[in-house]
Amino acid sequence: MNIVIIKYNAGNIFSVDYALRRLGIQAEITGDHQKIKAADKVIFPGVGEAFTTMQYLRKHGLDTLICGLQQPVLGICIGLQLMCSRSEEGNATCLDIFDEEVVRFRPSQGIKVPHIGWNSLQNMKTPLFDGLPANPYVYFVHSYHASTGTHTIGTSDYPTPFSAALQRDNFYAVQFHPEKSGEAGARILKNFIEKIN
Repeated sequence: MNIVIIKYNAGNIFSVDYALRRLGIQAEITGDHQKIKAADKVIFPGVGEAFTTMQYLRKHGLDTLICGLQQPVLGICIGLQLMCSRSEEGNATCLDIFDEEVVRFRPSQGIKVPHIGWNSLQNMKTPLFDGLPANPYVYFVHSYHASTGTHTIGTSDYPTPFSAALQRDNFYAVQFHPEKSGEAGARILKNFIEKIN
């Protein structure tokens, strides 16, 4: 199977590749449009700032490319945020795959921003979460989040519910880092490769 990780101006891409290798899955990290379009599965991970990253995607034609992909796509962390309609971070207009707005956590009820650490998943839907225990813990590092809506397939609370995972057609995305989430994260990556068509 041909797995591609999209290369762009974002951090944390290589840790996703390393997590896949631990599962015996080989992926290619590339920004080449033809290789991305030809892949069986595409992963769009990253850590970064929304406005600057969207500028990069537009400059390199990756915005149009990603939106037009027909194979399964998995966004991770800022990948999820950029697949939404808009982000408060830099007032960025994003890819509009998911009709959700990304907003900053408001410090309240003793919560700290950014949200860093382990938190449980609830309301899990789709085969992306097959084989997981009830309310598994996964690892988050983020200051911005998507609210819950029609495309939400998993939630977490901080302190109120937000979208920990989204899905629309062939596009899937998770706000947490499966590559840093132990056995639960490994299962999610494996499910994406093996069960999502």
